[in-house]
Amino acid sequence: MTPRNAAPRTASIPLGPRVTVIGAGSWGTTFGKILADGGAQVTMWARRQELAHEIAEAKRNSQYLSGINLPRSMTATHHLAEAIQGAEQVYLSVPSQTLRENLKALRPLLQNSDVPVVSLMKGVEKRTGLRMSQVIEQELRCDPDRIAVASGPNLALEIAREQPTAAVIASNSQETADIVARTARNHYFRSFVNTDVIGTEFGGVLKNLIAVAIGIVDGVGYGENTKASIITRGLVEMTDFAVANGAQPGTLQGLAGLGDLIATCQSPLSRNNTAGRLLGQGYSFQDVVKQMQQTAEGLASVAPILQLARAAGVEMPIVEQVKMVLDGTMDPRDIAPHLTTDDDTPQGEGTGNGQADGGGALRRALQRAFDQLRHGGRGAPRP
Repeated sequence: MTPRNAAPRTASIPLGPRVTVIGAGSWGTTFGKILADGGAQVTMWARRQELAHEIAEAKRNSQYLSGINLPRSMTATHHLAEAIQGAEQVYLSVPSQTLRENLKALRPLLQNSDVPVVSLMKGVEKRTGLRMSQVIEQELRCDPDRIAVASGPNLALEIAREQPTAAVIASNSQETADIVARTARNHYFRSFVNTDVIGTEFGGVLKNLIAVAIGIVDGVGYGENTKASIITRGLVEMTDFAVANGAQPGTLQGLAGLGDLIATCQSPLSRNNTAGRLLGQGYSFQDVVKQMQQTAEGLASVAPILQLARAAGVEMPIVEQVKMVLDGTMDPRDIAPHLTTDDDTPQGEGTGNGQADGGGALRRALQRAFDQLRHGGRGAPRP
């Protein structure tokens, strides 16, 4: 029996790791929520003082996640050194084209640290064609085994509303991937792991380019046949490109490839899909950029991806035609990349990475995905 004046006993709940998220846009804030809901002690870094104050005090980010209540365990600051102090893991969620600049400011704060650094970004650096993990390794001058990347079908607003989804955490180090995955999971978010950083990053980049193409044909008014053809042929382009650059083909059939491709191509929440739709409606590239409140990474990645593709000898007709629309040299109504060929000889539909028929697993995965979309996520009806 508890004595009358004794303090009530409370269960001792262990505190999760202290983590910092650099960047308080929609995805950065959503990932901070994921981590906090999994038990981590989260500090957000926001470039603007007023945004940091709103997150810290009101537990809201009204500009990027309207109507979402953030966990009380999340805080925020616009002082970078304060945000990093005591961090056991650091997550980066800034536009890919400003990553290097942000890392220069971050480097002196992490120079004596061995904490994992996790990229949440899906782009390549326009000037160099480098993946985000490569830019992180260069600028922080750190062991690549400390670096992880997160990718998958992750539309920020859906996850902020706690709709169930999954992601993949990739690192050269299995240990690092496991550490991050254990932190980035909760009752609505599950993290899987792999060690194919190249495939995981390129999957996240390349699906954006296909989503722009889908947006273009949507804006023009073409229907489901056109979109299904582009998604399917787009996955072949993605796989050929990624494998030619050192990825494992199976990664492109997983969450970072096929999963992200479907989510990004079919959702109006996708920034890249929205940008493509505006292009298809006749807006110029400059007008699209002005209308977009957030960065559509696919627009900046088209040119460097095509340079890498040419260097590797990989044909990417979908991405080539997206670039032509961006450059204003092709009418959006003429986009039909799944039909383009300079040769009337019938061609096989397989990938160029040794899977003669495109891969039975790949074909089955696509069929399941389209069945789920057609039947509201329930799969095909039983006969």
